[in-house]
Amino acid sequence: MYIQFRNTHLLQVLQSYEKQRLPLDVFLRIYFKNHKAIGSHDRKYITETLYSMIRWKGLVDFFCLGDLSWEKRIQVLEHLQPENHIEDTQIPIHDRVSFPKFYFDFLCEQIGEEKAISFCLASNTPAPTTIRANALKISRDHLLQRLKLTNPVRAGTESPLAIHFARRVNFLILPEFREGLFEVQDEGSQLAALQVDVKPGDQFLDYCAGSGGKALAIAPKMQGKGQLHLHDIRSQVLAEAKKRLHRAGIQNAQIIFSEDLKKKNLHQKMDWVLVDAPCSGSGTLRRNPDMKWRFSFEDLETTVQIQREIFAKALTYVKPKGHIVYTTCSIFPMENEDQVKYFTETLPVTVAKPPFYSTPSPGGMDGFYSIVLQKS
Repeated sequence: MYIQFRNTHLLQVLQSYEKQRLPLDVFLRIYFKNHKAIGSHDRKYITETLYSMIRWKGLVDFFCLGDLSWEKRIQVLEHLQPENHIEDTQIPIHDRVSFPKFYFDFLCEQIGEEKAISFCLASNTPAPTTIRANALKISRDHLLQRLKLTNPVRAGTESPLAIHFARRVNFLILPEFREGLFEVQDEGSQLAALQVDVKPGDQFLDYCAGSGGKALAIAPKMQGKGQLHLHDIRSQVLAEAKKRLHRAGIQNAQIIFSEDLKKKNLHQKMDWVLVDAPCSGSGTLRRNPDMKWRFSFEDLETTVQIQREIFAKALTYVKPKGHIVYTTCSIFPMENEDQVKYFTETLPVTVAKPPFYSTPSPGGMDGFYSIVLQKS
């Protein structure tokens, strides 16, 4: 009975999801909100099965033999062991790694076939659960000791503030979260943010702040001195950033809505500007596997142009000899190295130090690119 109940909802989720455009995680959150009879264990089963289906849909469809109904796909997935088919040359390589053929071919062009295969397989694994200790309130070692009392955790090996959980956790119920002792943040994202080398007393602008994840990571370096400015064109995400800043105990920050940015007269006043640019999200496909099935060259080309426009606007806020940090969660050179080449050839900036980049790996970091440039 439980299996029938679960699979009924799983089928409804899959059938409803393909008819709309919301991101998978947002759609699923709304679905559960509208179906409160689904208990926690059933939600866990539906979520894990749904994400496994979306990750491996290419391989699932190969074994469906033309019957691409969700009922058939669920039946195939129940018995599928993807690792048993990775070396099976009777199956097209893009199906073995479960990526659209045109996307896989594009990856091969961008990074080579060997790296493309590794990237695809890593992108089909569950993302790690990682947090960043809030250095304003607690050391990582102290936080580790507290968390170990109730959770299996370990220190990250790359970021000095990263802590990994061995399993998914409802952070909202943890007292350490409510006290603002940590924020959820991938280790690669932490390292990308730490490329912003602010000092106490500096003026810093996060031009595409979103809900403030990277600004929260940067703030402790300023020791409460100077000012953090968080700007975004989306007012709803800035509202969330305001809550997070308050919980983290960051008092030298202000939220700047787009309509107020000109009033602040910040042009050429910033020591540091961060451009966490909108991008393809190719480095974070583990968290958003549905994005690979919605990828298009047209969207990517539009995004590249938007990145250039945003960077040029953000640069106007950097003071002479100040620094601007360009960051994406993409592995594509056309969004990273190629963009930096364009910036240095068309704008008054020079590369200040070698870039940081990471690529997805099972249990490891997501894919990020971050580079520091100096305004001439």
